[in-house]
Amino acid sequence: MSIYKPLTTSDVIITPFKTNKTFSFNGGDFTSSNIGIDRFIGQNIPFISGSNTTGYISTQYKSLIYSSVKQLYYSNYLRGEDGSPAILPIFNTDGTITAEGSANQPMFDNYLSNTLEASRLFPTASNDEIGVIAIPSNLFGEYIKPGTFRFEYSGTLTGTITDDGNGGLFQDGAKIGDIIYQHGMAIITSAGSSITGSVYGTALYGTGVYSNANSSELNYLLTTGNVTCSFQSTMTIHESQYKCTFSPNEYTYTQNPSAISGSLNSGIVYDFLTGSYFEPYITTVGLYNNANQLVAVGKLSQPLQSSNVTDTTILVNLDL
Repeated sequence: MSIYKPLTTSDVIITPFKTNKTFSFNGGDFTSSNIGIDRFIGQNIPFISGSNTTGYISTQYKSLIYSSVKQLYYSNYLRGEDGSPAILPIFNTDGTITAEGSANQPMFDNYLSNTLEASRLFPTASNDEIGVIAIPSNLFGEYIKPGTFRFEYSGTLTGTITDDGNGGLFQDGAKIGDIIYQHGMAIITSAGSSITGSVYGTALYGTGVYSNANSSELNYLLTTGNVTCSFQSTMTIHESQYKCTFSPNEYTYTQNPSAISGSLNSGIVYDFLTGSYFEPYITTVGLYNNANQLVAVGKLSQPLQSSNVTDTTILVNLDL
């Protein structure tokens, strides 16, 4: 009788699979630092320390938000919405070589969600604004599940911003920005049908916020709670499957107290338990480490009778 039966590498299969969880927060909820969904306005203005700040939970500079978003997600799309063409050399008649145009050569990873044409637009005029919804990684996990982002706002203006599953943000059928799923960043770069002028703050914070320089108006969102943000997070879970196989001559003993013929302390079992025809029922499988320490116990939904003529296999699935 075997007590411990070692598993080989062929007996263990590790399979990764994606899991999703839905989150939904209204304005009063996700302003909490415990949740951490922050909103920023980025603006193409000179950096001046101590002024032009933005953010509800953390304080950032508008010019730095603008520059960071431009560098990370739009640096390859400043000369064209489908990607800036490569700068080619120009061979002059005097033998010199110059670059075509004065723009920078696209060379950065702008975190595309797929291989489709990204169609990204970014405002570059002086004082142009962008809006950013920043979702922390402890909420979205590995990335936001494409097609699940939804941002609703109501008040003087009412609307819904959703993603198309391919990295675009849409409102009323019009593309108004992009979402970077793996970073949890929703970026509003152009106006939709009900986001007019420069009031990107209307969709992000509520009507009138950022219509003037008084950033204390951010508490408007907290008092009205007229915004809802929902999405699904994504996390990879690894499922380990252990194939526990034993032959007919293994595990032919039972620990059921009813098998003892005399006193429980005698250890003498009934005669029929010692015959080769005895087929005990299996109710529990234990997995041990190399030090013979029990690390996992699996209970069968119903007792399984072992066979005295063929091998018996029990599959144990363990999710980590």
